[in-house]
Amino acid sequence: MTSNDDYVLQVLQEQGMVTPELIDQAAMSLKQEGETVVDQLVKTGVVTEEDLLHLIASQFGMEVVSIDPSEINPDLKTILSSDDARKYGVVPLVKNGDTLTVAMSDPLNYDTLDRLRSVLKCNVEGVVAPRKDVAAALDALYPGESDMESLMGELDDGDVDLSARSLDDQLGTGETTETDAPVIKLVSLIIMEAFRRRASDIHLEPLERRFRVRYRIDGALQEMEPPPKRLQSAILQRVKIMSGMKISEKRVPQDGRIQVNVQGRDLDLRVSSVPTNHGESIVMRILDKQNLALGLPQLGFLSDDQQRFERLIALPDGVLLVTGPTGSGKTTTLYACLGQINQPDRKIITVEDPVEYQMSGVNQVQVNRDVGLDFAAALRSILRQAPNIVMIGEIRDEETADIAMEAALTGHLVFSTLHTNDAPSAITRLLDIGVKPYLVASAVQAAMAQRLVRCICQECKEQRAPTERELKMLGPAAARLQQATLWKGRGCPACSLTGYKGRKGIFEIFPITDAVQRMIFDQRPANELRISAREAGMRTLREDGLLKVASGMTTLDEVLRATMGDAD
Repeated sequence: MTSNDDYVLQVLQEQGMVTPELIDQAAMSLKQEGETVVDQLVKTGVVTEEDLLHLIASQFGMEVVSIDPSEINPDLKTILSSDDARKYGVVPLVKNGDTLTVAMSDPLNYDTLDRLRSVLKCNVEGVVAPRKDVAAALDALYPGESDMESLMGELDDGDVDLSARSLDDQLGTGETTETDAPVIKLVSLIIMEAFRRRASDIHLEPLERRFRVRYRIDGALQEMEPPPKRLQSAILQRVKIMSGMKISEKRVPQDGRIQVNVQGRDLDLRVSSVPTNHGESIVMRILDKQNLALGLPQLGFLSDDQQRFERLIALPDGVLLVTGPTGSGKTTTLYACLGQINQPDRKIITVEDPVEYQMSGVNQVQVNRDVGLDFAAALRSILRQAPNIVMIGEIRDEETADIAMEAALTGHLVFSTLHTNDAPSAITRLLDIGVKPYLVASAVQAAMAQRLVRCICQECKEQRAPTERELKMLGPAAARLQQATLWKGRGCPACSLTGYKGRKGIFEIFPITDAVQRMIFDQRPANELRISAREAGMRTLREDGLLKVASGMTTLDEVLRATMGDAD
């Protein structure tokens, strides 16, 4: 939950419009990725959007208005460009002398008006309007102006001025306005479209005869309409300039960072460049703080697993490991854990490479190997800061692992990640890198493996029957679905015709029991640890996934794809 949501819920309670019980019910009912408790309260009719707008607007002394798009003066387009209006989520309504009045749907976007004042060099006053009114007014005032085709029509073979800088660039936001060079606008459009589609990565890939642009959405790559091949060099140079890379260096990989503000949201883009046969391939990873503000219920736990996991993270000491391949949501889970236990009476310190998201109330340390600050050195130093809870981005070597184990044995709760395929393998991985068996057995409280599966789009959800191939792949586990109703997404505009929207986790929680401790002392292999855990009631990734198939959250295809290596 974001701090804005906390504030809204606090105001709603103070006004007697909701009770703590209703808030808890709404939190447990969240289904879609990115949905908030406030969204759920509005969806279920506990409060109306109109009442909510009036309540929050009154807290800031703002007026709530309704918008008739036909009454907006079209000349206002010359004051506020389409790019800026859509970026900040505002509609210009009236220009009176040196004051421009704009309508916005979110009065909690505190800095939007300040940014507009800086960009437009005039006084900007805000009023509040329903979200649908703002969207309709934007479409009416700027018809088709954000479409890729109309922007591409402006691009020609003339010189491209990569040094052109907009007012937003000068303010340090890295964004552009309508008067900037076409390529600069095109790069901004690529980033804005990625944000609109909820993409986690942008891939710019030079091929032999074309320049491919792909977005990774819900873990799957989707190809976008590509720019002309002739613009490849200019686009890549623009991205390198924005991310602080050396544009003259094209022979070695480079890393950079871009900070932008899109529609009032601050995004951090981690940029990686690698030389290929036909030019430099660039990947921009989009880190959005609000996407990480998830509680444990939004991660996808079943109720019994969530209770078990909440008991584990409430322990006073020990090591909790989250395992899985890159992109399986380990970092999101760790941050959700920290958010759950982040209290004023606890000191939390993290060591990360890199620090992906800023967390309020948490001391975060960035690894810097150039000056000798690696995981082990940082960990040794922060333990002298007397923390209660420590998060290590990843255990990569024996020294880091040893310090983590010893910290757990001296009264610290330690969270970290490992790259292993399942939860029991985390134990053998620690032994393989050289940690003593008695340290592992004494310090580790549990390991949890996880994967991400795509959720069925609720707009086009329909029933289906399992195929013979799927049942054959499931083997004996097929019996679990005999009485279940299976679902799939037909494909609709809301999910870009994929049938999926959003992702949730499937989990395998492996607690370290007395029996498992004895096996660790004896250095038993991972398959024996797994058998022991199964006998004690551990649910495997595939079993957890099948339960979520039966509940209608995801499809059998997704679970089979994510758990191909899971042995039942």
